[in-house]
Amino acid sequence: MEKKVEKYNKRGVRTSYVSTVIGISLVLFMMGLVIGGVLGLETIQRNAKESLQVDVFFRPNTSITSIKQIEQELKTWDKFKEVFYVSPEGAIEEFSGGGQNAKEILSIFDGENPLPPTLGFRPKAMYANKPGMLKIKKQLLTVYGDEIEEVSYEEASVKSVNLGFKQFVYLIGVISLLLIIVAVAMINNTIRLALYSKRFTVKTMQLVGATNAYIRRPFLFQAIIQGIVSSIIGLALLAGLFYALNNVLESVEIKFDEYSFILLISSILSIGLVITFVSTWLALNKFLRMKLDDLY
Repeated sequence: MEKKVEKYNKRGVRTSYVSTVIGISLVLFMMGLVIGGVLGLETIQRNAKESLQVDVFFRPNTSITSIKQIEQELKTWDKFKEVFYVSPEGAIEEFSGGGQNAKEILSIFDGENPLPPTLGFRPKAMYANKPGMLKIKKQLLTVYGDEIEEVSYEEASVKSVNLGFKQFVYLIGVISLLLIIVAVAMINNTIRLALYSKRFTVKTMQLVGATNAYIRRPFLFQAIIQGIVSSIIGLALLAGLFYALNNVLESVEIKFDEYSFILLISSILSIGLVITFVSTWLALNKFLRMKLDDLY
């Protein structure tokens, strides 16, 4: 009879542990979706900003050698994602769309290419805004004012790429905050329910003279293990979902750069560890302060 009771108790403990881990894993999975969405949006925004092209036009008397020298000097600036030289041939191809159109334009000018050599650059994301672009333009004209005639870019594109994403960031930020509050509450409630079944064990240890630190130690260690295991399961579910979306839906392609990928993993692990540890600590303190009669 005693063996059956002991076996039943062990099975109950294992079931409680597994259900707690599964519950926390699902919550972390939801939080991972939100964090992944935010990071994915930031990556899209950064790529959109760094795809903006600025054209630098030079004065007629500027030689190709000087232009290429300026190109090499601009590549050392920390404001540019990419700097490239555009030859007159490349300019006419880009302007006309290539092929027969380029030949027709050249025939109008008796075979002479009317477009001068230029430089193009793509700014880094932090400078792809109105103040940043004005700063770059002013610096270029200050340093190379004798050679540069004009720095040209579409102000409407700069404005739209910043305003459009800003609205999405605010919306996702509000949704993320609400989901985080719900997630923390769910994880905290799950751990409290799991510890509720062990309240008599906690009180018994306290009555026989065990210190609060001694009582907390095994429960906090278990909380850390639960946090790690739950985070790994949550990340595995995320990876499975992203893999499925990338391979099943042709129109969907979810990619993270190295920084975003590391940030996503570290965020889920940190959230899993912190919430399980803090929730366990608070729940234990509640049971440690309770009187024996209040446990029933």
